[in-house]
Amino acid sequence: MQNLPKYLTEREVSELTRIGMKTLQQHRWLKKGIAYSRLDRSIRYRLDDVLAFMESGRIEPETSNTH
Repeated sequence: MQNLPKYLTEREVSELTRIGMKTLQQHRWLKKGIAYSRLDRSIRYRLDDVLAFMESGRIEPETSNTH
C-alpha cells in the first residue's frame, strides 16, 4: 500500500503551481490542463500528473560555445 499515488486537492494544486483555483476550474470545464479525478463532488489531482504538467512547460536554455 506504500506505492499508492498521492492525491492533492484543488487548493493544494493551486498553491503548488501558482495557478488560480478559478483557472483550474476553467481548465477542467474546457477539458485541458492537468488530468484530474472526480470522486463524488470532490476533485483530486495526482501529484505525479501535476509534476508532469509542470515539467512539460520547462524550457532548456541553449548552450552556446561561442562567446
